[in-house]
Amino acid sequence: MNSGERQLDHFDRRIIDLLSGDGRMPVTELAEKVGLSKTPCQVRLKRLMDDGVIRGFRAVVDMARLGLDHVAFTEVKLSDTREAALAEFNRGVMAIPEIEEAHMIAGNFDYLLKVRTADIRRFRMVLGEKISTLPHVSNTSTFVVMEPIKEQSLKA
Repeated sequence: MNSGERQLDHFDRRIIDLLSGDGRMPVTELAEKVGLSKTPCQVRLKRLMDDGVIRGFRAVVDMARLGLDHVAFTEVKLSDTREAALAEFNRGVMAIPEIEEAHMIAGNFDYLLKVRTADIRRFRMVLGEKISTLPHVSNTSTFVVMEPIKEQSLKA
């Protein structure tokens, strides 16, 4: 069994759960909450990181305080869905900083993009000048967020 197939036990899952809520938790506190001593907890944490289960830590930023509270979801339909076309589109998406998330979708369209900008005017520019000009884009349809109810960055 390689590291990617390793089974996670209840200690591993508890470590992941606790760090998902507070990535800055000291190892001593983490170990206490998990029910392990510090060294075994550190070993498990290192293994989870080395195996890529825990891919990193980041700050949870209040995007409204940065003036980036306009969110829109854009459906994208491509004119070509062969592998080379998908790869071209994916590379283009990666180069647009306003695209916060991109997901390939099985359904009536090919991609769902989460786009974050300062306001509707900036979104229109990003849609018209960047997203619509990506390789193989046939058409788009957008849904503007009125109020976020539950999103990953809002978890405390």
